[in-house]
Amino acid sequence: MSLLIYGLIQSVTLALYAVGFSLVYGVSGIANFSHGAIYILSGYLIWAGLNLFNLPYALSFVIAIFLTSLLGFSLYWLLLYRVRGIPLAELVVTFASGVAILELMTWAGFSGIRYSLPPVVFGSLEFLGISLDYQRLMVLGTGIFLVIGLYLFVHHTKIGLAFRAMAQSERTALSIGIESDWVGSLSMALGSAVSAVSAVAILPLGIMEPTIGYEVLIYALAVAIVGGLESTPGMVAGGFVTGYGQLVTAKLFGPKWMIIVPLLIIILVLAIRPSGIFGKMKELEERA
Repeated sequence: MSLLIYGLIQSVTLALYAVGFSLVYGVSGIANFSHGAIYILSGYLIWAGLNLFNLPYALSFVIAIFLTSLLGFSLYWLLLYRVRGIPLAELVVTFASGVAILELMTWAGFSGIRYSLPPVVFGSLEFLGISLDYQRLMVLGTGIFLVIGLYLFVHHTKIGLAFRAMAQSERTALSIGIESDWVGSLSMALGSAVSAVSAVAILPLGIMEPTIGYEVLIYALAVAIVGGLESTPGMVAGGFVTGYGQLVTAKLFGPKWMIIVPLLIIILVLAIRPSGIFGKMKELEERA
């Protein structure tokens, strides 16, 4: 039973890693390889608000969301705007931006036990003989909130409908007056904000290190590729496949082998079904 429960939490954690990445790609077609860096940066921004400026947790969180959204928005207009529509250039630009952010944090010495976030909610409960702290339950709640919230946003708001139109057919969206660059920049901003929301739920469970940004990117890629880069249900399914795969691997071979699971999954899915479980890019299947 403990394997099922902790597997569920691990799966939702991985889905949270991927939700911002999947959102940006699904709307704009941009593979945002700075996603992991923005995720961990949001954690350091919350830490700075709490420890350097003595701000309340909620205010630090709101400021982190605003600043990471502004960063995503700025990355688009300063860098991606110039290479929009050139996939390799977009990949290089976002990856280089992410590496620059992470290496700058490493150079500045942002590592060690002092860089950790306190739990947002304290305490624990017993469920079927298993002790679960409230912070892990917050991870589950955050995952449900983001999936439902993003679905409602995309299907029931004007901006969300513009996102859907751009994702389905950029040419048609342009013909009815939807500006692709504004949609792309807003998707980067929203994806960055979602990363900050995920970070405040997950990062209090451990110590913050800049290198976590690389791990988050790997997990986000694995989850998104398994489920289909542009599919929200696929992202959830990818989280479960990767999460339970990691827990089974840890139980059989030890925790140090857990990081191998997403890498193997990426290779296997790209070899067998490149579009992912729920992916709609059938041209990838034809090439396979």
